[in-house]
Amino acid sequence: MPNRVAVLSDIHGVLPALEAVLAEPDVTTADRIVLTGDIAAGPQPAPVLDLLAGLGDRVAWVSGNADRELVEYRRGRRDTIPDPIAPWAAAQLREDHLDRLASLPRSLSLSVNGLGEVLFCHATPRDDEEVVLVDSRLDRWKEVFDGLDTGIRTVVCGHTHMPFVRLAHGRLVVNPGSVGMPYGRTGAHWALLGPGVTLRTTHFDLGAAAARLGRESSYPDIAEWADCFLNARATDADALSVFAPRDGRGRNP
Repeated sequence: MPNRVAVLSDIHGVLPALEAVLAEPDVTTADRIVLTGDIAAGPQPAPVLDLLAGLGDRVAWVSGNADRELVEYRRGRRDTIPDPIAPWAAAQLREDHLDRLASLPRSLSLSVNGLGEVLFCHATPRDDEEVVLVDSRLDRWKEVFDGLDTGIRTVVCGHTHMPFVRLAHGRLVVNPGSVGMPYGRTGAHWALLGPGVTLRTTHFDLGAAAARLGRESSYPDIAEWADCFLNARATDADALSVFAPRDGRGRNP
């Protein structure tokens, strides 16, 4: 049973942000690192995957919807991807990258000291695109927990790029936020588990990161992309207004 687990979600191919988090003392000394999906869909997909693969078995990987979409696009199972950068990112991947992403589980569980059995997933335990938010109604959480083993008392998810911790039907729900595409405030967001839960933010030089992306990424709109996402131009209010209708809240008063 690991004593400390660092959770990194929604890296989205941003190497400077990932490197900054991996340099954190609490990440370098963590027993395990868990990636909760959307790892590569961004401006530096191959270097991000290579860096993480080099960390070996200490890293546990979970697939996100963006990872699935990259594989489907490259292997001819879909013609488009909603995210404008994703088709370009898919084209940067080698076959070994695609094989790795294709093999990733949709969820995994680990026993963590102080938290017991923890389920890690991307969006919800049953779907990699489903939306739940910090203010989603309890009936919604009941839906997404349907069929979940009663022994799992903590669920860690990502997908919405906004960090939160809340209790829902007796289960602790943790969203670490996004390493590479934060909404609401700048920095690379992640979480440390064991024996409790701590939401963390790693600050790094955004100007230097944007300049590096401009030098190292061949994505045609990299300057605009870096300005938008490194600087968290989308506020949490913006993101919640977009995501809220997708959590089913309109079905009930």
